[in-house]
Parts: sequence; C-alpha cells; structure tokens
Amino acid sequence: MIDAQPETAAADRPPRSVAGLVVMGGRATRMGGGDKALITIAGRPALEHLLERFRPQVGALALSANGDPARFGHFGTTVLPDDPDAPEGPLAGVLAGLAWAAGLPRVTHLATVPGDAPFPPADLVPRLAEAAGDGAAAAYGPHGVEPLDALWPVAALPRLQALAGQGLRSPKRALEELGAVAVMFSGALDFLDLDEPADVARAEARLWDQDAWRERSTR
Repeated sequence: MIDAQPETAAADRPPRSVAGLVVMGGRATRMGGGDKALITIAGRPALEHLLERFRPQVGALALSANGDPARFGHFGTTVLPDDPDAPEGPLAGVLAGLAWAAGLPRVTHLATVPGDAPFPPADLVPRLAEAAGDGAAAAYGPHGVEPLDALWPVAALPRLQALAGQGLRSPKRALEELGAVAVMFSGALDFLDLDEPADVARAEARLWDQDAWRERSTR
C-alpha cells in the first residue's frame, strides 16, 4: 500500500457502480455477548446508525454474517454467509461479498465497512472511488490503515481466492497484494469501533453533540 493521500474533497462526477458490504463477525464479549452491530446506541442498534451513513453511498447492499440471518431481517438487506471452504476471519466475508457483487449488473467494485463501527465517513465511498481508479483503496484514519473500510475491485476476486487458498488471512495483506491506495481521513471518531462499554458512551456522546449542534444551527 502506498503512502496515504491527503484529505481532499471527492470529485463531483458520478462514481463507478459500487455495491456495499457490512462485514460482521465481532462479538460483544465485554458487554454481555451478542453481535456488536446490534448494541443499542442512543436507543437504536449500532447497525442502524451505520446503514444510515453507508447506504446512500452504494447501490446494492449486503451484510456478511454467519449464523441465523433472521436476527438482521428487519434491516432489509441481503445476508451473505461465508463460504465454508474459505479461511476463517474477515477476509472470508470480503470474498463472499465479492462473489455476490460479481453477479450484479454493471458493478465493478465492492465497498466494505466493519459492522462494529457505526460512524463511517459520509464521503467514504466517493473518496475511495476517486483515488482507486480501477484498483483498490483503503481508508487511513488517525490510527493508521482501516483495512475493512475499503474499496475492492470485483475483478480481483480470482486472485484473492488464490491467495486465500495459499494461506492469506489478513484483509490488510490482501489490500497490499492489490497495491491499494491509502486515503487519509481525519475525523477522530469516524472509525470508532465498539469494543467495550466506554466506546458505547463515546458513540452516544458524539450523537448528542451532533444533535446539540443541529439545534443551535436552526435557531
């Protein structure tokens, strides 16, 4: 992956056709178990906050999740299980998403976000698409590369499947193999993931701050 590109506005031209995938898998082991994406933040599931920001940036949308898909039924999205022959870990979800996207008309790229990070940047996909060209790109946040906040070319699926068959497990390593461009994002909480109760408190504080700002701006 090359050095991170500076933060700039995405071009106004329409982006290529991009499908979206929310990669699940995180369990709230420090918060009583269950899916981190279903943790309540300010009265709503974390996944609902995430989809509110991510859905407008993509065309077709799916969730990558194993287990009973019914627990996500009310979100109105396709649920993709991992291929049982794929390696364990989040890269398996990316591969399942790429295989799904390959069957969609006029879709050239798949944008991914992790299911336990409820506030993806509102311009994540346009900026990644602008930087990627025909290739891949990943967000570079305050803590470095965010390998699941990324844009993957559908055409790379056979190569990634071959690499996975050779033992590749890491999405970050997969992006490096594709020569992905890193795109800088500076928002301190854009990539906040829900690992412990303090993170939920930080997420709720962010929402309260946004609501207070909106209230002041409409006076």
